[in-house]
Amino acid sequence: MSVVVIGLNHRSTPLDLLERMTIGDAGLPKALHDLVSREDVSEAVVLSTCNRTEVYAVAERFHGACQNIRDFLAEVAFLAPEDFSEHLYVHYDAPAVAHLFSLAAGLDSAVLGESEILGQVRRAWDTAREEGTAGPALNLLFRHALEAGKRARTDTGIARNITSVSQAAVAMAAERLGGLAGRRVLVLGAGEMGEAMALGLVKAGAAELAVANRTWERAVELADRVDGRAVRLLDVPEALLGVDVLLSSTGAAAPLLQLEDIADVATRRAGRPLLIVDIAVPRDVDPAAASLDGVTLLNMDDLRAFADAGTAARRREVGAVQELLDEELERYLGATSAREVAPMIVALRERAEEVRRGELERFRSRLEALDEAQLDAVEGLTRGIIGKLLHEPSIALKIAAGSPRGDRLVASLRELFALEGEDQGGPPTAPESVTGAPE
Repeated sequence: MSVVVIGLNHRSTPLDLLERMTIGDAGLPKALHDLVSREDVSEAVVLSTCNRTEVYAVAERFHGACQNIRDFLAEVAFLAPEDFSEHLYVHYDAPAVAHLFSLAAGLDSAVLGESEILGQVRRAWDTAREEGTAGPALNLLFRHALEAGKRARTDTGIARNITSVSQAAVAMAAERLGGLAGRRVLVLGAGEMGEAMALGLVKAGAAELAVANRTWERAVELADRVDGRAVRLLDVPEALLGVDVLLSSTGAAAPLLQLEDIADVATRRAGRPLLIVDIAVPRDVDPAAASLDGVTLLNMDDLRAFADAGTAARRREVGAVQELLDEELERYLGATSAREVAPMIVALRERAEEVRRGELERFRSRLEALDEAQLDAVEGLTRGIIGKLLHEPSIALKIAAGSPRGDRLVASLRELFALEGEDQGGPPTAPESVTGAPE
């Protein structure tokens, strides 16, 4: 079995394709059960955020699981696999673990060192546990990834200054307008991202704050927290007439504001400029609105460019974070190897005992003339032979646990003694990260 991650992210994929691959919270349970129902996937966690959609899986057969996951993503996006395969990345075993650790530490985020990804990883894992699709292998992996991500932020300076997408969105709006003090702002979306943006706007000195959300109660709750006012979703176009900025981040599957909505608002504003920062994926605002006079529409691509310009200090911490993650990877691989070695020793001894008893049974007719003391001597003799034969192999396995040699010894014992059945088709030897779905 192999741990595999297959996905697309903001570095490998155009925004319009990434939008099509997004799986909302409501669709995650169905997606998880769909994955584990496929022939070669026995465990699964799906991480889908504004910057990535990734499937983490335990593969019973490596190539079969890769095909299963690629087919799953094709069904999610309503595309043929060949339409997006060039954007896929595939990592397995140690590189898959290293990828998740790097992700949890914020090294693979649009905003280097951002803190929101840690919560997103935890929620993805929590959902998989609740649905019963994360088993022993992925539970160990994700628990360790969260520990590594927390360590990176406490032991290095990777989390200094702007470290979240929501913070970057507010900062980008402030830069465009020369500050947000005295500005009137509408926040569309009252989830985690919307809440973080609203709180950031308060700190930035926004004069008036309105909150709209698909669920009215959530809008009211957040508006009360930031001393603002709640706006019903149908009233958003009307509310846009009186604000300077719209910050949007919902989980809607399609744009909530169409081109004609924004065009009508722009006309009625009579030339007063409107800044829209849409960091939702899929986008909340029709991208065509960027062509309207008086409207400036920024999206995740703009935010990534903005964030890249201000990360010089945090980039100096990347080396320290990577060293820390290398330590965590070694610790994780040691733990997983040790977990595999112990059952292997037990299985080896059980197989030897099975053979010993079988041989005694085969010679039972010849042993019937022996008295009880003599039978005990035969029993002790055969047990002693088995114990001495297996002592050195058992010690060697324990010493090598957590190393490449240990992995080779376990694989050899499994094959030579058929301790866990025939090989189920793991990844090729000398695994390394690959980009693109395997053939």
